[in-house]
Amino acid sequence: MLISNAEIAGRQTSLHCRNGVIVDLADRLRAEPGEEEIDARGGALLPGLHDHHLHLFSLAAHLTSVPCGPPAVESIEGMSLALRRAKPVSGWLRGTGYFESVAGELDRSRLDAIGVDYPLRIQHRSGSMWFLNSLAIDELGLDQNDATRSSNEPIGLERDESGRATGRLFRADEWLRERLPARAAPDLSVASSFLASCGITRLTDATPTNGVAEAELFRAARRSGALPQRLRMMGDLSLSSLAQDDGLEIAEYKILLDEPALPDLDELAASIRTAHRSGRSVAIHAVTRTEIHFALAALEMAGVRAGDRLEHASLAPLEAFRRVQELGLSVVTQPNFISERGDAYSERVATSDLNCLYRVKSWLETGVPLAAGTDAPFGDPDPWQAICAAVTRRTESGIILGPGERVSPETALQLFTDDFLQPAAQASIGLDDRPDARKAGVYTNFAVGDRADFCLLDAPWQEARQALSRKRVAVTICAGRVLWSAGR
Repeated sequence: MLISNAEIAGRQTSLHCRNGVIVDLADRLRAEPGEEEIDARGGALLPGLHDHHLHLFSLAAHLTSVPCGPPAVESIEGMSLALRRAKPVSGWLRGTGYFESVAGELDRSRLDAIGVDYPLRIQHRSGSMWFLNSLAIDELGLDQNDATRSSNEPIGLERDESGRATGRLFRADEWLRERLPARAAPDLSVASSFLASCGITRLTDATPTNGVAEAELFRAARRSGALPQRLRMMGDLSLSSLAQDDGLEIAEYKILLDEPALPDLDELAASIRTAHRSGRSVAIHAVTRTEIHFALAALEMAGVRAGDRLEHASLAPLEAFRRVQELGLSVVTQPNFISERGDAYSERVATSDLNCLYRVKSWLETGVPLAAGTDAPFGDPDPWQAICAAVTRRTESGIILGPGERVSPETALQLFTDDFLQPAAQASIGLDDRPDARKAGVYTNFAVGDRADFCLLDAPWQEARQALSRKRVAVTICAGRVLWSAGR
């Protein structure tokens, strides 16, 4: 493959790719006989983007589910209409993205009033809770009395004072999945195609329950072509025994902290040590101030391995910054939630904490390696919306949350590249947003031998940075192969 007339670091450049890597770079190159040529027409050639935190199977399921929250649904009437029009899959209706601004607190009685004639489950947009109607509760046998109640009912099942299931399930995804009607694994091709249209060539699946079975499903998706992007797979300790290859990397042991039910600190430290001994770094889901400090305490007890990281750090107190830096941890955050949920945060989060949400610039200035993900499907899977949010910090209504956390488009883009978790890459771009620095275009460091993973835009960077959007993506190339093209 020849890519000609591309803007790379502010210069017009051409490059040859063969066997998935760059083999030649020059101002001008000629196509070899029979070689595929892509004329970039002056468009910026960027590294392929990397979403550092998402949930692929959940995203695939989400794309076939009923939207039950903003912005698709804003009221109980709208949600009811969408659910009554929907067709069940394997006998069940599945809704996603619910938020209390639609209809307040949900339970079985409120869902029964909607009037659907199928078992119904709706997931909260945080991913931590499911709501069930009475038909779903009956299907799962959750209304059993004390004498007949199963000993393996989920810990997160809520019951009222009379012992009756309320229809609210907390942190019970695996339990629920095992009891739903058997169905084929979600087809990843639609989700993968959308991600490719955004310029994404690499993914990190951050699902804590990923195990050997999920690894085989991912391998099957790669063999079939349903998942052409390269994948890093977090998950449980069973993954430590698996072989990996260029297409599927076994990544961090994922630990999910939940403030209402934190584990014993010594036991958490022990599980971190076990992961380290097996050659795995850890990624700790830490959203609240308490969860962040708890995670740091456990890591101090266990010792830190290169690659250990905090996921989300949603409400990051300044007193934690130096400890994170001294321990040598990385942080992966989601600036897209500022735009997607910022208006709700402005109403529900203490005013003194609003500037602490999904920080970007503060982490970088402290010298903490930082990257970004979308947390799809719990966040919008479009990384360009997250990039815009890191630049503007603007909510849907126009409020600016944490203006001191804004960064340049160049820095925001680098949060979605492969190497930006490395301090050297951060130092190369830093936070410099002077006009004379921008003339050189976005930071790139292509060299012969590098992977041929690219996101080609339809305009030079100086133009594209003025209106960051996935609509600017002209061609996405992974391992020297076109995954997506706007012209197709």
